Amino acid sequence: MFRTVLVANRGEIALRVMRACRELGLRCVAVYSEADRDAPHVAYADDAYLIGPPSPAESYLNIEAIIRAAKATGAEAIHPGYGFLAENPNFVRAVTAAGLVFIGPPAEVMERMGGKTAARREATAAGVPLVPGVLEPVADAAEVKRLGKEFGYPIAIKAVGGGGGRGLRVVRSPEEVAEAFAAARREAEVAFKNGELYVEKYLDDPRHIEIQVLADGYGNAVALGERDCSVQRRHQKLIEECPSPALTPELRAEMGAAAVRLAKAVGYVSAGTLEFLYQDGRYYFLEMNTRIQVEHTVTEMVYGVDLVAAQIRIAQGEKLWLKQEDLVPRGHAIECRINAEDPLHNFRPALGAIGEYREPVGLGVRVDSGVRANYTVPSHYDSLLAKVITWGADRKEAIARMRRALAEYRIEGVTTIIPFHLAALEHPVFVAGAATVNFIPRHPELLTRTAELMPPAATPAPAEPTPEPRRFTVEVNGRRFGVAVFGDGMSLVPPQPAAVRGPAPRRVAPKKTALAAPVDGVISPIQGRVVAVRVAHGQQVEAGQVLFIVEAMKMENEITAPHSGTIGEVRVEVGATVEAGAVLATYQTTA
Repeated sequence: MFRTVLVANRGEIALRVMRACRELGLRCVAVYSEADRDAPHVAYADDAYLIGPPSPAESYLNIEAIIRAAKATGAEAIHPGYGFLAENPNFVRAVTAAGLVFIGPPAEVMERMGGKTAARREATAAGVPLVPGVLEPVADAAEVKRLGKEFGYPIAIKAVGGGGGRGLRVVRSPEEVAEAFAAARREAEVAFKNGELYVEKYLDDPRHIEIQVLADGYGNAVALGERDCSVQRRHQKLIEECPSPALTPELRAEMGAAAVRLAKAVGYVSAGTLEFLYQDGRYYFLEMNTRIQVEHTVTEMVYGVDLVAAQIRIAQGEKLWLKQEDLVPRGHAIECRINAEDPLHNFRPALGAIGEYREPVGLGVRVDSGVRANYTVPSHYDSLLAKVITWGADRKEAIARMRRALAEYRIEGVTTIIPFHLAALEHPVFVAGAATVNFIPRHPELLTRTAELMPPAATPAPAEPTPEPRRFTVEVNGRRFGVAVFGDGMSLVPPQPAAVRGPAPRRVAPKKTALAAPVDGVISPIQGRVVAVRVAHGQQVEAGQVLFIVEAMKMENEITAPHSGTIGEVRVEVGATVEAGAVLATYQTTA
């Protein structure tokens, strides 16, 4: 048994895990980067520990720093959340080697199912249908071209070490292979520290359906229905619902049985999700996520099971208390991810400082959030701010409740995709339950309607005056302590500002490009890091040609030429950090 859990994550999932710990009577510890000093998950925890600079590689992906934090704070177990190190077997081994409990599957099972090619081999052995593809990582772009010829285009290049759309590229012709392979590898290395890729046939118009499983350490496992996650952008989910409007009870039972069969075959423990593609009445195993999913919430609402608490109880050695015959869906639930993105500009990241912030409430409404009022959204992490989940007696009621909740949600100062969600929820294809993964690209009218629903630009609300007594959080050797300052005659700024919680520290990055005066050039619309430069001095370019790729909030964004012409000066190189409005290159002027 353990009494203290360190949550090796940030944002809404860190808070979600901590709340489950509190309800189980457990103490919770947060870790945070320098960019997250003022984050809500840090304030909520019983203890918090600084683990490094803003870069994920130096903080949330830093295994040694996280283990050190656990030891320093007296944590006995670690919950990884999702993303970051959640599916890294080396992290699991480091946790167990340190004498701590990892809340999730064992490293050996994670390697069998968390690695996407390994999972395909296991599915084949268990007799679960597969999308045609390889069972081993591919070596280079030439091998991808050979496989494209064998399977027929389109094909999907995917990351072995992760999911969530990171490191995934769809290739529709041999000419696209080299660039797609390089981009997928680059993104996979950044997101998962694993650049291995594999290839499978890309189905043209499937639904994305996943089965939730829960298993203990004694060989017991159950399936908790399915989630339909077909509404996606950049192969990343935006809207999820449970149950799927496409499945019959018979097909649900069949897919659930296949998922449980595979989970038992590999000795799976904890919560996990098996993802399938469903098209023309047939389903194909895609991959397994050996962790809690972002969208676990809709399953909880429909099946009445706290999946995070279940993970913790199973990690404490409990036998599974659920019986398959007792797990019957009740009503319908929908989740909308609230991302800081601009849906009118290809869902590119939208940084900023949140001013007024007010969450919707009411019967059947749940909000899992990682932000608050007067909070600056960091540029270093995922764009997910919060999730809105609604439950209804049926799908129609769940949709109506979600539309009401989204209309009441106030997030000022940052552009979000709430208007897109409102447009999607009223679209006849979604209302009919007929959306596939091509819902967004096949319906451009969605963005027209989104533009009509976009709110006017708003400025963040000024911070409220500091009440008396003035309270601060002091950071000493990575540990945080609350301090109350009484009286008004003393300075509130100590000689060492880096050690005291106050205004967020200014981020200093190498090769930073300053904001420039208006100029005829290629302008970055976002803040981020340059990961590719595809233009040189004197090069002739055409309007719309991709010249730079800038990574922001873990997404790669193509920066294109605003018009045709000849490039004069290229002002950035790979690795440079740029601000929104920075001039990346200029055009030559004609005499």
